[in-house]
Amino acid sequence: MNTPHPFVLPPEDRTLSPYTGWTRAHWEAVADGLLTAVRPYRSPGGALITLPGRTSWSGERSDGLEGYARTFLLAALRAAGTAASGRPVPAALLEPYADGLRAGTAAPGTADAESWPAVVDRGQAMVEAASVALALHLTKDQLWDRLDESVRERAADWLAGALRHEPVDNNWWLFPVAVGTFLEAADRHTGQARAAIDRGLARIEKWYVGDGWYTDGAGRYFDHYNGWAMHLYPLLCAAVAGEPTDPVRRERLREFLTGYGRLFDRTGAPLHQGRSLTYRFASAAPLWLGALVDATPYSPGTTRRLASGVLRHFLDRGAARDGLLSLGWYGPDAATVQPYSGSASPYWAAKGFVGLLLPERHEVWTARESAGPAEQADADPALGLPGPGLLVHAGHGVARLVNHGADHQPAVPAAALDADDPLYARLAYSTLTGPTRCGDPADNHIGLVLAGRVTERGRIEPLGAGPGWAASAHSPTLDGHPVPDTRIVSVSVVRGPYEVRVHHVLAPTGTAVRASGWAPAAAAGARLRSAVEGLGARVDTASVRSTLTGAHGWERAAVHAAAHGTAFGEQAELAVLEGTVATGPLVTVLSLTWADTALVPAPRVTVTASDADVWWADGGVSRVRRTGADGCSVTHEPA
Repeated sequence: MNTPHPFVLPPEDRTLSPYTGWTRAHWEAVADGLLTAVRPYRSPGGALITLPGRTSWSGERSDGLEGYARTFLLAALRAAGTAASGRPVPAALLEPYADGLRAGTAAPGTADAESWPAVVDRGQAMVEAASVALALHLTKDQLWDRLDESVRERAADWLAGALRHEPVDNNWWLFPVAVGTFLEAADRHTGQARAAIDRGLARIEKWYVGDGWYTDGAGRYFDHYNGWAMHLYPLLCAAVAGEPTDPVRRERLREFLTGYGRLFDRTGAPLHQGRSLTYRFASAAPLWLGALVDATPYSPGTTRRLASGVLRHFLDRGAARDGLLSLGWYGPDAATVQPYSGSASPYWAAKGFVGLLLPERHEVWTARESAGPAEQADADPALGLPGPGLLVHAGHGVARLVNHGADHQPAVPAAALDADDPLYARLAYSTLTGPTRCGDPADNHIGLVLAGRVTERGRIEPLGAGPGWAASAHSPTLDGHPVPDTRIVSVSVVRGPYEVRVHHVLAPTGTAVRASGWAPAAAAGARLRSAVEGLGARVDTASVRSTLTGAHGWERAAVHAAAHGTAFGEQAELAVLEGTVATGPLVTVLSLTWADTALVPAPRVTVTASDADVWWADGGVSRVRRTGADGCSVTHEPA
C-alpha cells in the first residue's frame, strides 16, 4: 500500500518484522515527522501550538495549550527513549518546549499572547497539566533541572492547580496523580502532591469491575480509556518515578491485555468502539506498558507486531496525510469527534509511543515479529468477561467485541435515559465495520417496532459471561423511557466466524420486532454487494463479507441503506430481519469475515419452548437455557 503521509522512513525490514516491516527506527522517524509538522503553528514564545481546524468547546487558548502539551509528551517520550538507549538527546528536540514553559507560565489566566489558561475545576487545563507534568518528569535531567529557578517555581505553581481543583468524575482523577508524581520528584508542593495521588488512586479503585477492566467513571463506560488512561497513568507514573510496580495493578494489566491483544486485526486495526477514537494509535499504549512493567501475556515479538501494526494501519490510511493528525478515524470525520475535541486533540496519540521508553537493545525491539492473537485460527472458546459483560471474539484476522455490558448511560437515575450512543449501545463491534450513525438504522441491534419507530436498548443489564458466551437484558426504550411491560433477554454464543443470538422478547403477542447485523461500508463510488435469499441476507464489500440469517421465529429478511455511512466509508448497508412476538425465542446467526477467508458451514439451531441448541459444524453443541425471568445458562459439549 502506498503510504499517504510525508514522513521520511527507513527501508522496511521484513526479516526482523515480517508482518509490518517496521522497526524502532520507523517509530522514531514518525515521532520526528509529527513533531516537525507542528512547528509552523507555534506561537512566537512557543507556549501555544494552534493547529488549523475546529475549535473545541474550551476555546482557542485552551486548544493552543493542548497542542503544546500533547506534542511535548511525544517529544519527551522520544527524548527519554533516546537517553535510555545511551544516545545523546538533540537539543533542538526539547528547547522549544523549554521556551514554551517559560512563556506559558509567565501570567497564567491572562489574555496576553502566550500565557496558559489557569487550572480550574473541571477545566481542560487540568488534562493538559498531566501531559506537561509527565513530559517534564520524563525529561527531568535534560530540561527541568536546567531551567532557571524562577521558571521552575512558576511552572510548579501552575501545575499545582491540578492538585487542589475538582476533576471531572472519571479518568480525570488520574491527571492530579500524574502532576503529583512529578511534583513530588521535583520536591514541590509535596504535601498536596501526595494527597492528590492517594485521592486519585482511591477514586478509580471504586470503578474496578474485574477481568482487568475499569469503567471510566460511575456507570458502565467500557472503552479504550481502560487501556490508555485507567491502566496507563498509575503504572507509567510509578515507573517514571522509579517506584516498584504495584503487584495488584500489574496483574490487572496482564489480565486486561489477555483479551485486549485479541482486539487488533490482521491489518493492525484496533476496535472501533467508544469515545475519543481520534486518538487512534494511543491504543498501542497498554501493549507497550505491559512490556515496560512486566505485565504482558505476549511475547516481545507479538507486542511489537501489535503496536507497529496499529501505527502503520492509520498512517497507511491517511490519518496524517499532510503530516498533521486529523480529527477523525482515517481522514477527517466529524461524526467520530466529540464536542470537547479541538484541532490538537488527536495528539494524545502520543501515548502510543510509550514503547520508545524501552531501550533499543530491549527484546521487544530486537525479537522477530510474531503473529497477533487475532491472526491465528480462532482460539475457541472465545473469552467471556463477566466483569464488564463483554465477549472477545477474534480469529482468522478479524476482531469482534460482543457487547452485553457497556451502555454509556448515566449511573444516577434521571428523568429520562440518554439516547443510545452508537459507539456504546450496539450488540457487537469490530475492526472491519463501524457502527451506523445517528439518524440511520442501527446495526447490531434488536428492538420492538412501535408506530414505525424502533426501540433502543437503553440501560444494559449484564447477566453473565463465560467461555464462548455472554448475556444481558434490557427494557426497550423510546424517548428515554422504558416501554411498559416489555423486556428483551439476549444471549450470544460464538465459535469460528459465527455468532448466534438468542433473544427472549417479552411484549404483547404480535408486536413487530426488528434485528440487524453488521454494516460494511465502502467509499463513494465503490460497489457494495448485497442480496436477500429467504430468511438470510448478506452485505459484502470487495474485502469484507457479512451475513445475517433468521434461524428461528423470523418472517422476512431485507437490506437497508445507511445514508450517512460509517467511519469506514461514505456508503453503508446492513442486513435486517423482521418478525413478530410469538412463542419461543427469536434466533439469528451472523458472520463477519475477510472476503478471502474460507467460510465453514453455518451452525444449525434447534429450538424447544424457551431453549435453543446450537449445533456447530465440528459436531459440538452449545445449549442455551432460560432460567427464570432474566436468567440463562450456556453449556458447551464437544463433538
